[in-house]
Amino acid sequence: MKNWKKRTKAVHAGTRRSQYGEVSEAVFLTQGFVYPSAEAAEARFEALGEDEFIYARYGNPTVRMFEDRMASLLGYEDAFACTSGMAAVSGALMAMLKAGDHVVSSRALFGSCLYVLEDILARFGVEITLVDGTDNAAWDAAIRPDTTLVFLETISNPTLEVVDLRHVCDSAHKVGALVLVDDAMATPIYSYAAECGADLAMVSTTKHVDGQGRMLGGLIAGNKDLVRGPIETYMKHTGGAMNPFTAWTHLKALETLDLRVNQQSSTTLAITEALDGHPKLNAVRYPTHSGHPQHELARAQAESGGTVLALEVKGGKDACFKFLNALELFTISNNFADAKSIVTHPATTTHQRLPQDQKDLLGISGGLVRLSAGLEDAGDLIDDLLAALDAI
Repeated sequence: MKNWKKRTKAVHAGTRRSQYGEVSEAVFLTQGFVYPSAEAAEARFEALGEDEFIYARYGNPTVRMFEDRMASLLGYEDAFACTSGMAAVSGALMAMLKAGDHVVSSRALFGSCLYVLEDILARFGVEITLVDGTDNAAWDAAIRPDTTLVFLETISNPTLEVVDLRHVCDSAHKVGALVLVDDAMATPIYSYAAECGADLAMVSTTKHVDGQGRMLGGLIAGNKDLVRGPIETYMKHTGGAMNPFTAWTHLKALETLDLRVNQQSSTTLAITEALDGHPKLNAVRYPTHSGHPQHELARAQAESGGTVLALEVKGGKDACFKFLNALELFTISNNFADAKSIVTHPATTTHQRLPQDQKDLLGISGGLVRLSAGLEDAGDLIDDLLAALDAI
């Protein structure tokens, strides 16, 4: 299995068949499990076997299939499936940290991630240092001998900044700090977190894995000692485990993941090239496109820049809203990585509650649009965007 390509792993890795030999993965909708004897129950609570389960909050055969498949796909030993992407992020951080610990994080983060760091963790005595994630020297200066953990988004949401992940991992590991990454924007197909040395990678499976607007889900992937140690212990006691039906729909969605992500990424690049230099845009940013200030780093780390690009509309919020309201194919929503193309205005939605000075620092202006390419025809999407720009 180690030699399988990602497309093959996404279809076959971690398969568990029951005695019936089903082709499609079985969904086990049960909250508990039966033991043949009191002695067997006692033994299972003392030490779980490889394919044994106690309670759905602790583990489930369908969920375990999904965890194994995702761990293989992302290049890690193990994984724990969660109720949402933010359950994965907050669960991993809470499981690994305690009062008095020091965390260094990039400041360009999704709004909910910033809330977990600055409001929740800081409230419980964790020291947080935020840095410019694109500045290697800033990371080196902020990471101290007593730093416990480093956190970042491999590609930031929504401004698409790219972090030199190998450099950050090397710098953190020199002092014994763990590196946790939110890997949602990189996509599971183009993820490079494990390759660059990140200890734990969190994924919002709501995005590319489900990718069809149905299910919330998340996943924490890493080595077995971390995942089945502090991560599993925290998650099973606080109730953040994924439900079996979500895991089953995710397993079926994984069968087309590679095809969908490749097509969406190709479409996103085509849109970037079509809009680059448009007179009504200040900027078009896509990580691996030559117009992105970090395109060389992005290309060195991944085969593709993913399924999302950022636009900066001239004229601020008013002009931007005219553009958004004139779109016919694109859906205005706050999700991304869906089969349907989506546009988001971060300043008034996902990052609305950030103070203005933080928005300014992160580059979240009134004209910024996060655009997620779906599975529609690329030409139709480009025509829709150009017509909406003409409407400004």
